[in-house]
Amino acid sequence: MANPTAAMLVIGDEILSGRTRDANMHHLAGELTKHGIRLAEVRVVADDPDAIIAAVRALSDAHDTVFTSGGIGPTHDDITAECIARAFDTPISIRDDARAILQARYDSTGQELNAARLRMARIPDGAALIDNPISAAPGFTLGNVHVMAGVPSIFQAMVASVLPTLTGGAPMLSQTLCINRGEGDIASPLGDLAEAFPMLSIGSYPFMKDGTYGANIVLRGTDAASIDAAATRLAALFPGDIG
Repeated sequence: MANPTAAMLVIGDEILSGRTRDANMHHLAGELTKHGIRLAEVRVVADDPDAIIAAVRALSDAHDTVFTSGGIGPTHDDITAECIARAFDTPISIRDDARAILQARYDSTGQELNAARLRMARIPDGAALIDNPISAAPGFTLGNVHVMAGVPSIFQAMVASVLPTLTGGAPMLSQTLCINRGEGDIASPLGDLAEAFPMLSIGSYPFMKDGTYGANIVLRGTDAASIDAAATRLAALFPGDIG
C-alpha cells in the first residue's frame, strides 16, 4: 500500500512579498518523511479569503492530511481561522476552552486578555485544539486540516503534537550518489534506471564545482534492498566518476 500523502498551505502576504522566508516547509517535509507520510504538494497563497478557502478545499480533497501555516494571530489580517470555517461550512466563535487557555497565560504574565488577543480563541465548531507550549494560543484540527501558527518555533511544536495522531507508512529511505558528469551524459542511463526501479523516486540535482559539471543522484523509497540495488547498478555505469 502506498504511503499516505500530505499537503501544506502557507498563508501570508509576507511570504509572497519576500519579506519573510518560509522555514516551515523544510521542517514539515523532514518530519513527515520520518513518519512515513509523503509531502506531495505545497501551495503559498496571499491573505485573500477566496484564495485560502479554495486552496483548503482542493488540498483537503486531494490528500490524506493538510497542514496550514500562518494567519491565526491577533491582528486584522489573521484570517485563517474564519477561512477554514468557511471552507468546511462550519460556524466559528470564541471557544470557552481556548479562552481559558489564553486567560491563564495572560494572567500568569500580568497582561490583559484584550479583544485583539481574544481573537486567537476563535475556533470553528467541531474542531480539536492543537497544543501550543510556546505562546499558549492554540491551533486546531478540523476534518483532515491542521491549522498552525506561522512562527517557526510554534509551528514545530504544533507539528510535534499532531504527528503522533496520524497514521504513517513505511519510513522513507534515501541514498545519494555524486557523479562527476554533466546531466547530458547521464540522462539516458538515468532514465533506464528509473524504468527498472519504478518503486523508487530518482532525482538528479546538478552542480558545478571548480569548473567541472556533476550531479547528485538521490534514490528515495521505502524498500532498502531496492535502493541498494539501484545504487549498485548506477555506480557500475560510471565507475570512474563517482565522487
